[in-house]
Amino acid sequence: MIMSVFELNWVADKEDEGKVLREFLKEKRISKSSLTDIKFHGGKIFVNKQEVTVRYSLSQFDSVSVVFPSEEISKSMLAENIPLNIVFEDESVLIVNKPPGMNTIPSREHPTGSLANALLNHYQNMGLQSTVHVVTRLDRDTSGLVLIAKHRYVHHLLSEDQKMGLVNRKYQALIHGILQGNGFIEAPIGRNSDSIIEREVREDGQYAYTEYSTISVFKCFSHVELKLKTGRTHQIRVHMSHIGHPLLGDSLYGGTEERIKRQALHCCFVSFTHPISNQVIEFCLDLPSDMKKVVEGNLN
Repeated sequence: MIMSVFELNWVADKEDEGKVLREFLKEKRISKSSLTDIKFHGGKIFVNKQEVTVRYSLSQFDSVSVVFPSEEISKSMLAENIPLNIVFEDESVLIVNKPPGMNTIPSREHPTGSLANALLNHYQNMGLQSTVHVVTRLDRDTSGLVLIAKHRYVHHLLSEDQKMGLVNRKYQALIHGILQGNGFIEAPIGRNSDSIIEREVREDGQYAYTEYSTISVFKCFSHVELKLKTGRTHQIRVHMSHIGHPLLGDSLYGGTEERIKRQALHCCFVSFTHPISNQVIEFCLDLPSDMKKVVEGNLN
């Protein structure tokens, strides 16, 4: 099978007349480091199907193509034939609904069976020469939407957008106790000095901000929506536990498994501006069956 490489194409317009190609590509968010990578690692730049350098002076209607180098796929990560619940896919990005109990990427405790292993198999089947670039990672037992870039350059663009707050996610959670209304939690998070896994609110931690709004209140628990302004490890789990409302099923942070056997947390919404088409992309999911069962079992 011939493995495909990532390529971007544009047509110069009247305003690009006389513009040096380097400046044109900068306006298209092709960074200096990307140009260096293209130059020294097998990529190519064409104008009207002729290979050129970045010093080329453009004319109106010139056809510009940038071919990125092939990506090196780690020999340590295996492609595994694992079904994927694909919500959206095009040549640049992929959105998957990850089930609970699946790592986003392999770990020492779970070296196989991850979303990344499944993605490598998917890429190989479609002839895509790319490694796995996860933009929005989820914990093993958190379900829901995961945004993936299919190429290193697209990952770079989405990561830059993420830093500027342009990649948005919302979660739904079931939490212990009664929590009414809307609010926010602003408390720094750092690693618990007694654990390699657990995080905690601590003065020397990294800034973290979580917004919450209550959807429904039941006798012993609440159904809430959450939005992050920062993306710290275990942020929602730590913050909700910090205010006395740990997630159902989250035994690491004070929740019990009486109603559900994993932390009741689901990424239900993602929105971002597509880094190539510039279109706003939005997707929304219902609660997964295990969380829905808990809610429906407690409806009056």
